[in-house]
Amino acid sequence: MREIMNFSKEELIKRIWVCDSEVKKILLSSKTAEEIRNEMFHCLNHYERKYFNIRSRYFLKKLHIIERYKARECIKVFKNLLRTENEKITGVSALKILIGLARNDNKTISETSNGFLCEIIALLKGVTGKLEIFESSALHFSGRKGAIERSMYLDRYSEKMESYFKRYKSGLDADIAEKRKKLKNKILKYFNSSPEQWNDYKWHLRHIIRDRKTLSSLVKLEEDELEGIERAEKRGIPFQITPYYISLFNEEGRTFHDQVLRAQVLPSKRYCDAVFDNWQRGGDMDFMGEKDTSPIDLITRRYPRILILKPFDSCPQICVYCQRNWEIKSIDEARITREKIKAAINWVRANKNISEVLITGGDPLTLNNQTIEWLMGEVSAIKHVERIRIGTRTPVTLPQRIDDGFLSILKKYHKFGEREVCIITHYEHAIEMSGESLEAIKKIRNLGISIYNQQVFTYYNSKRFETAFIRRTLKLAGVLPYYLFNTKGKKETKDFRVPIARIIQERDEEARLQPGVVRTDEAVFNVPRLGKSKLQATHDHEIIMIKPGGERVYRFYPWESKLVLVDTQIYEDVPIYTYLKRLKEDGESPDEYRSIWYYF
Repeated sequence: MREIMNFSKEELIKRIWVCDSEVKKILLSSKTAEEIRNEMFHCLNHYERKYFNIRSRYFLKKLHIIERYKARECIKVFKNLLRTENEKITGVSALKILIGLARNDNKTISETSNGFLCEIIALLKGVTGKLEIFESSALHFSGRKGAIERSMYLDRYSEKMESYFKRYKSGLDADIAEKRKKLKNKILKYFNSSPEQWNDYKWHLRHIIRDRKTLSSLVKLEEDELEGIERAEKRGIPFQITPYYISLFNEEGRTFHDQVLRAQVLPSKRYCDAVFDNWQRGGDMDFMGEKDTSPIDLITRRYPRILILKPFDSCPQICVYCQRNWEIKSIDEARITREKIKAAINWVRANKNISEVLITGGDPLTLNNQTIEWLMGEVSAIKHVERIRIGTRTPVTLPQRIDDGFLSILKKYHKFGEREVCIITHYEHAIEMSGESLEAIKKIRNLGISIYNQQVFTYYNSKRFETAFIRRTLKLAGVLPYYLFNTKGKKETKDFRVPIARIIQERDEEARLQPGVVRTDEAVFNVPRLGKSKLQATHDHEIIMIKPGGERVYRFYPWESKLVLVDTQIYEDVPIYTYLKRLKEDGESPDEYRSIWYYF
């Protein structure tokens, strides 16, 4: 798969038949499509049998067991592409596309993307045992000499990881911290405020930035960023950023290091167009189907023992890719009555099956300490609730919010051996870990309270070893990596989406090189209405089709499918080819990701 991004469509089609000339013969036969389908199944079964037949030369010497295992995975996927059931589900026939390509049908060729062709090349290379993704190892680890050789081999892995780490920055790096200090002073001067006011979270809430004029007065915005904000203002799409978070930007313009910050909070033209189009059509942006899992207002329940309580429907700042952008309002429009909250809490009180409550939103820490105190008191008074989670991004977006008053609330309700209070937060990148953020984390951790991180795996943190670098930074700061979420497949978040194959590749090839206590997060796909599905568990999902544009179509089996007959979820992924092409345009080498095609 090396240099495949440089090939034309015609060259890629030729390479398909180079991979396996027998397949082309089958496709070119004068038989009907159904007869060809049967011949293809027979061909794949033949490969599978010879790889695991002890009298076969492939078994005896030609292919390593790892290569044969990968071949079996590719055979399984290829068979799924041929199944009539999957054609009906997706409305696509990969077999008919292949027949058209083999017969040089111009319409088929014009409608088929390079992404589809690359997927087929990868599968056929896998099926025929012609993988180009493994290094050969002649090491045989025996005795002290073998142990020394093995240690040297492990050094290579570690040195490779460290070489990638040098590309990335933490917000704790001295040069980054110095630049941010200058920008902080500029922001204070702009608002005619003092350093003391900067330390008051309410000052930040009063000065949330929601317009292009203020923002462009503080930092240089790129042309596409200005266009996106202008479109958001014209179409009434809210965006809001705290002065603190603006201080994390690079003042002179977008850089490799701060692009992840800007992308999170500056709505793009594509995002605005998608949201506005949805509004115009009267569509439902509730991608996760939360309305279908809400037994009462302000509560979402997907699991037996835990539920979500949402006492506030805004945040100090709005993330563009937010799961709940369908219900998140600007901060001055957010209103939830105490009567509604009481009704939700009473529902929890009446249901003894609930042992854990996640208080989230919006961001509940947008509320003042008096309201938080009342809320925590009400929930903690429920005898069967043994754990209260607080879902908040304020350690990242507004660390000043972790003040003495809030800390005293945490201390009051966190009781060892009786009730746990913990914090669930959301760092997207190591560049977000500033000195102020670290100080907020320290204050919470000094109370004996755990902090867990839920990272969304997006284009902006998906480069080689980038998420591994984030984990290392967080763990050293006292934050435990918890979940690594596949980006929601919403139309408006297309700029952020990454192929599922990349998140699995990251877990197996990058996270795996880190110590176990660092790589504690689990990669998951959130199935609408039903909850998380483990991405490393192959029995939880399968590829059922590849579309002409190169999009893999997955069927997800939710966690509950192990207990009851429940609906599965069909999901159309981002084409791997499109992702690699974007990386290449941004200066990355697609060859570094070449094994991505073999993660299913």
